[in-house]
Amino acid sequence: MLFYRVILFLFLTLGFHLQGEEDTSLLWLDKYCAECQVKMKTKTGTFILEKGEEALMARAWLTDKAQDSIDVQYFIWSTDNIGTLASEALLRAAERGVKVRVLVDDLLVDAQELTILGLTDHPNVDIKIYNPKHSVGVSSIRRLFNVIRSFRSSNQRMHDKVVIFDRSIGITGGRNMADEYFDFDHEYNFRDRDILLLGKVVADMSTNFEEFWNSDLSVSVEELLQAELEDLDQNLILEYKNFLHEYALNETNFTPEIRLALENLPKKFSELIKNLIWEDVSFISDRPGKIENFVSLSGGSKSYSLLINEVLEAKQSLIIQSPYVILPDEGIELLSALVSRGVKVKISTNSLASTDNLMAFSGYHRQREALEQAGVELFEFKPSAKVQQDLVDRHKELTNPNLKFALHAKSMVIDQKRIFIGSFNLDPRSANLNTEVGVLITNEQLASQLQASIEKDMYLDNSWEVVSGLSKGDEVGILKKITLAFLKLIPMDSLL
Repeated sequence: MLFYRVILFLFLTLGFHLQGEEDTSLLWLDKYCAECQVKMKTKTGTFILEKGEEALMARAWLTDKAQDSIDVQYFIWSTDNIGTLASEALLRAAERGVKVRVLVDDLLVDAQELTILGLTDHPNVDIKIYNPKHSVGVSSIRRLFNVIRSFRSSNQRMHDKVVIFDRSIGITGGRNMADEYFDFDHEYNFRDRDILLLGKVVADMSTNFEEFWNSDLSVSVEELLQAELEDLDQNLILEYKNFLHEYALNETNFTPEIRLALENLPKKFSELIKNLIWEDVSFISDRPGKIENFVSLSGGSKSYSLLINEVLEAKQSLIIQSPYVILPDEGIELLSALVSRGVKVKISTNSLASTDNLMAFSGYHRQREALEQAGVELFEFKPSAKVQQDLVDRHKELTNPNLKFALHAKSMVIDQKRIFIGSFNLDPRSANLNTEVGVLITNEQLASQLQASIEKDMYLDNSWEVVSGLSKGDEVGILKKITLAFLKLIPMDSLL
């Protein structure tokens, strides 16, 4: 399929064509932005990545351009096409001398041992697993023991999504490394959002990465898979690496359209760089382990407190986009108080028809009427939202008529001038359990862009508005309705 070949091109063939260039450090950037490196000393260049392909292009380009280091931190890294091809791109970077460090949360790791060990076998690649209590190197019996012995610790996950190139350019936001976050899945994709950052704030991102990398909660795969590593045939590792490279360089996978895209990519990236908005940027994050509370599932966090303080400052308007909305009682009271003093509050979230997480939706569904009564305008995303045609460049090539599109973006606009983009969901898990990251920026141009994007997602073509506690998004199959009714009976809001 054409898009499949596009993905291969973006992550892999690009590097093949550019390996002869003599770039060192960030000198390559001067070719596209002569003044950028001077600006980066005092400000941060920003560009909101709305499209999955756009976000993928930026990662591919920067992975190829990196000369010194690439630091990667994700909640999910799948072994689907995107995850596999991204792994090859990182391996290729390591082979040209770039130091690559990958930190992935343990909960949803689905990589085979050969995949993990095949990468970390390279001297320039180090991989660590955060809070390994469920998957990597953990037996079923041990997994059960961990949950019983320390329920809270087992539920504390690293939800951060960060990639840093040469400690100077970074990307953060809502996207994990898997097909569905870049519009590549053929059944279910996410409407997501990242932000590209060049300059001063990336130093704070790097400091946070170092804190996680050096934490006792982050364990090397060599330690976790010590026995497997000792038994692993080195020939298998070599075969795995060769397979990745051969697959990536097979020119029969590329059509004339892909070759044209290859020729145009430098121009596209140049346009992206020229459209950067330079501003002071604040990076917010949690520390490894989240909070000191080892028993209760509540307690708040640094990121949560900072975002609450931002919300309290709203004077005119507050627009929030989050795939999951489950608020504590004081959260509903807070929004009600904002509305009472004249603040217009609007929330864009998933509908029952589009959500990928019924458990989380059950918590929202219990609160939906109370939120509406508090004066909050609620808009629920349609699984067949028309905005998909604008966000997915190759939308016409997708032949599945039942392809679903769901919200996964986590963003906020305050008073049309202050924005947040990051990994934080509007739910108890983000507030109390999972570590989160994001950026806060005061800039009317960025705020106007982000607000327009979120409000477009709220249009009638893209969302249902909740009226009198009801939504047309509830019109789903009987099995889904029964499951929702059952989940609403379970008192588990603190885990949602």
